[in-house]
Amino acid sequence: MKQFLFTLLILIATIVKADEGMWMLTDLKKQNEAAMMALGLQIPVETIYNTDSLCLKDAVVQFGGGCTGEVISSQGLVLTNHHCGYAYIQQHSDISHDYLTDGFVARTQREELPCPGLSVTFIDRIMDITPFVREQLQRDSDTQGIKALSPKYLQEVAQRFALQEGIALGRGGSLELKAFYGGNRYYLFIKKIYRDIRMVLAPPSSIGKFGADTDNWMWPRHTGDFCLFRIYATPTGEPAEYSTVNMPLRPKKHLRISLEGYSEGDFAFVMGFPGTTFRYMISDEVQERMETTNFMRIHIRDARQKLLMQEMQADDATRIHYASIYARSANAWKNALGMNEGLISLHVFDTKHAQEQELLEWEAGKGDTTCAAAYRAIENIVEQRRNALYHQQCLQEAFVTGLEFMRIPSTTPLVTALKEKNKRHIQRATDSLRMAAERYFSTIPFANVEREVAKEMMRQYCKYIPAEQRIGIFKVIDKRFKGDTDNFIDACFEHSIFGSKANFDKFIEKPALYKIENDWMVLFKYSITDGLLQTAIAMMDANHHYNYAHGVWVKGMTDMRQAQGKPVYPDANLTLRLTYGQVLPYSPKDGEVYEYYTTLRGVMEKEKPTNWEFVVPDKLKELYRTKDYGPYALPDGDMPVCFIVNTDQTGGNSGSPVFNARGELIGTGFDRNYEGLTGDIAFHPTLQRALCVDIRYTLFIIDKFAGAQHIIDELDITQ
Repeated sequence: MKQFLFTLLILIATIVKADEGMWMLTDLKKQNEAAMMALGLQIPVETIYNTDSLCLKDAVVQFGGGCTGEVISSQGLVLTNHHCGYAYIQQHSDISHDYLTDGFVARTQREELPCPGLSVTFIDRIMDITPFVREQLQRDSDTQGIKALSPKYLQEVAQRFALQEGIALGRGGSLELKAFYGGNRYYLFIKKIYRDIRMVLAPPSSIGKFGADTDNWMWPRHTGDFCLFRIYATPTGEPAEYSTVNMPLRPKKHLRISLEGYSEGDFAFVMGFPGTTFRYMISDEVQERMETTNFMRIHIRDARQKLLMQEMQADDATRIHYASIYARSANAWKNALGMNEGLISLHVFDTKHAQEQELLEWEAGKGDTTCAAAYRAIENIVEQRRNALYHQQCLQEAFVTGLEFMRIPSTTPLVTALKEKNKRHIQRATDSLRMAAERYFSTIPFANVEREVAKEMMRQYCKYIPAEQRIGIFKVIDKRFKGDTDNFIDACFEHSIFGSKANFDKFIEKPALYKIENDWMVLFKYSITDGLLQTAIAMMDANHHYNYAHGVWVKGMTDMRQAQGKPVYPDANLTLRLTYGQVLPYSPKDGEVYEYYTTLRGVMEKEKPTNWEFVVPDKLKELYRTKDYGPYALPDGDMPVCFIVNTDQTGGNSGSPVFNARGELIGTGFDRNYEGLTGDIAFHPTLQRALCVDIRYTLFIIDKFAGAQHIIDELDITQ
C-alpha cells in the first residue's frame, strides 16, 4: 500500500507539472507520453510525431520568420494569425484598397495576392547529432565554447554532416543546426521552404485586431485574430519563386477541423515555433533584463508610439503605411511592461534564488563546485557588462528600431570608387546606389513623420545617456548646432543626400566624395554603427566567457532535475516544439475568476463606435442580432470567440494549431495573458494561459461574415 501511494503521488506530481515545457518532438515518447495520456490524450504519440510515416507534425509550418501556421486543406491553404499576416495585408493596402480596414477575400484562386518576401517552411526531419557536433568541436579546438553556439560555425558543421551522410536537400531544401540546453545537445532540422505564398482571406481589422493595444496581452479577449494564405509550387510540387504557372501545393498532410468544441478540463496540445525563452537565467540576469532591455523598450517605445498614433489618426495614408510598424512596436512594448510588473508581483526573484540554492546545495552534496564556479562567473559577467548593455539597448531602441529613415543605402562602394578615380567603377557604383535609393524612398514616403519621430528619439536618448557617454555625432551637434538636436534633425532632412528624393537626384547627377563624407545622415548612421560597435567591444571580454559558464550551469540544472526523476526541456529557440495542458479558467486576484471562453456577446459589450480599437462591423452586428451562426454555435446558441489553455507558449507560437485529445484542430493560438508574461523567464502554472481563437469563430467569419463558402468547401470538417 505504501508503494502504491508513493507511485500515485509521483504520478499526480508529474501531471500537475506536465503543462510546463516546450518539448522537443523527438523526446515525446520517452519523456511525455505517460503524462499526456494521463491528462487525456486519446491518440498514440506516433500520430503526432513519427520519423517513419506522416504525422501531425507534417501539417505544422513556420510562417515567415517568426510565426507558426497550419495546413488545413489538400490545396495548400494555411491558417495563421491576422497579426502574423498583418505586414502582407498592409503591403497590399492603399487608400483605394484598404484591406486593413475592409478586409480581403479572394473569390477565386486567380484573385489570390502574391506576397513577395513571405515564405512557409516545413520540417522534413529532426535529427539529434550531438555526438557528431562534439567530435567537430574537439577537432576544431573549441575549449571555451565560442564556436559551440555560433550560427555560422554550426551551419558549416551541418554541411559536413549532410555530406558525410549523403543527405540530398533538393529544391527548396535547407539545413539548420541549433544548440540546445546551453550547447549540451544539438539537433539538425532538415527543411523545405516554399516562397510563392499568396493571400487568400483577411478579416477587417475590426475583427482580426479587435481590441488592438488596449486588449493586447489581456484576457478576456474577443478578437478574430486569423487570416488565410495559400502555398504555391511547381506542377510537380516543388518549391519555386512566384510564377503564374505555379499551382496550389498538394501537401503531404493537412489537419482535420473539429466543431465539437471543448469543456473545462479538456486536454489540449499545441505545436509551433516558440521564439526565445530564458528559463535557465540566474537572478542577476533577470534583474539585468528588467533594467536594460525591458526598461528601454518600455520608455522609448512609449514616446515613439504616442507620436506615431497622433500622425496615424490624422491621415489614412499615414495610418496604412505605419500600421505594421506600430503594431510590432506596441506588441513588444506591452510585453516588456507586463513582464517587469509580473517579475516583481509574482516574486520571481525569490523563485530563482531558491532554484539556485537548490542546485548549489545538490552539487555540494556530491563534493563538486563546477556549477558554483559557473554561477560566480555569470554574476561577474553581468556586473561587467551592465553599463555597456544599458547604452546598447538605448541605441537599439532610439535609433535602430526607432528611426525608419536610418535604413539609408550604403555609400561605401561609391566612396571606394571615387577614391580610386576609376570611371567604370564609379558608374557601376552610381547605378547601384541609384537603384537602392529608389527602393529606400519608396519605403519612407512620410518624411514629415520621420522628422518628428527622430527629434523625439534624440530627446529620449539624451534623457537616458549622459553627455560624456553619447555617440560621436553629439560632438558635431554641440559644435555646429549648439547642442540643439532638433536643428540637427532639420538639417538632415533639408540638406542630406537622403533627406529627400530631390536632394538625392541632384547629388547622383554629379556625385562627389566630399558631399558623402560631410553628409549629416551618413555621419549620423556611421555614428550609430560605431556606438553599437563600441558597446559590443566593451562587453566582448565578459560575453566571451558567458557561453561556457551558461552551458555548465544549464547542464547542472538538467542533471539535478533528471536525478530527481523530473523531465527536462530546453529553452525555446524558434524550433518546432510541442506543449500540452488543459482548457482551464484562472483567478489572477482574490475575488476575480476568469472563465475559459468568451462569446460574441462580449464583442457587442465592448463596442465603442468612437474608439477605433472597439469598432464592430455592421454586418457582424446583424449576424449577432439574428443569431445567424450556422453550425458554429455553442449548444446554448451563443457564438464562441476565444478560449484559453494552460499550455506553455511564447512569441513565435502565434498562429499555432491547438489540438483536442484526438488531434483535431479546435483553435489557433495568438497571445498570452498579461499575468503570464513572466513566462519567458519563469513559468507560473496557475496564472499563465495561452489565448486562442476558437476555430468555430474562424469558420463563422469565413462563412457567414465573408461569404466565402468556397473556402469552407475546401476544409476537412468533422462534427
